[in-house]
Amino acid sequence: MTPIIIVLVILVILVFIALIKTVQVIPQASAAIVERFGRYTRTLSAGLNIVVPFIDRIRNRIDLREQVVPFPPQPVITQDNLVVNIDTVIYYQVTDARAATYEVASYIQAIEQLTVTTLRNIIGGMDLERTLTSREEINAALRGVLDEATGKWGIRVNRVELKAIEPPTSIQDSMEKQMRADRDKRAAILTAEGIRQSQILTAEGEKASAVLRAEGDAKAAALRAEGEAQAIRTVFESIHAGDPDQKLLAYQYLQMLPKIAEGDANKLWIVPSELGDALKGLGGAIGNFAPPGGGNATSAGNGTAKTVPPRREAPGIEND
Repeated sequence: MTPIIIVLVILVILVFIALIKTVQVIPQASAAIVERFGRYTRTLSAGLNIVVPFIDRIRNRIDLREQVVPFPPQPVITQDNLVVNIDTVIYYQVTDARAATYEVASYIQAIEQLTVTTLRNIIGGMDLERTLTSREEINAALRGVLDEATGKWGIRVNRVELKAIEPPTSIQDSMEKQMRADRDKRAAILTAEGIRQSQILTAEGEKASAVLRAEGDAKAAALRAEGEAQAIRTVFESIHAGDPDQKLLAYQYLQMLPKIAEGDANKLWIVPSELGDALKGLGGAIGNFAPPGGGNATSAGNGTAKTVPPRREAPGIEND
């Protein structure tokens, strides 16, 4: 092989290497930092780019997409001197490739350390109960501090999430016992309220039933009284229409005497004073039909009526 051929092969190789170094293809959502003799020259965007070979150098290729970085659990002390382990997740995006390259040596490490210190400052002003129930507040405060601090690094923090907040084991046991006691208390209260409501409904039902029963009894008594009054009124009107005399009334009373005298409890009964006049007229009427020298007398006493035979004179004895 002659020296000329060797030189030509070397030149072809150099030209090929120069072409490779001259043409730079940058993927979509990426950026490249170009330095010339160690000094920043420009930022290459996505697509085909031409650089000066052997003079321009690609310093760094940066992904401009949103990145997710989980950080390991960090021990944090609360306001009531309890140590809790908190896992965090950061969602960030590079907005300025030049600042992310030259303003900070390692923006991932810087974000992690800034997250830890900011988290300790926020949690240090809260007690354990507030820490467990204020995740949204902690996320908002942490994101505000990180977004402000990382802005000069060309980083935008989109979201900050707390994956887990783990209190000490003894505190977890106490919290479980407290939650169990609270659930038992709520269950007992609900049971008592159910029993109370049931008793109230039962009492109201019994009250309504008693009221309805009393109203029914009252209406029934009123109807019975009205019926009896109507019957008495009808009887009175019939008697008044028949125009009875004292003899008929006395006869009706005499028919009712056995019924009045019935029963062992009837020891005394009262004869109205008007009955005497009626009996006189009735006796006169009966005497007109009775045979001479005969007749019976009626005696009342001890709640019963008895018939007394007429008195006869013994032979040979004169009456005084």
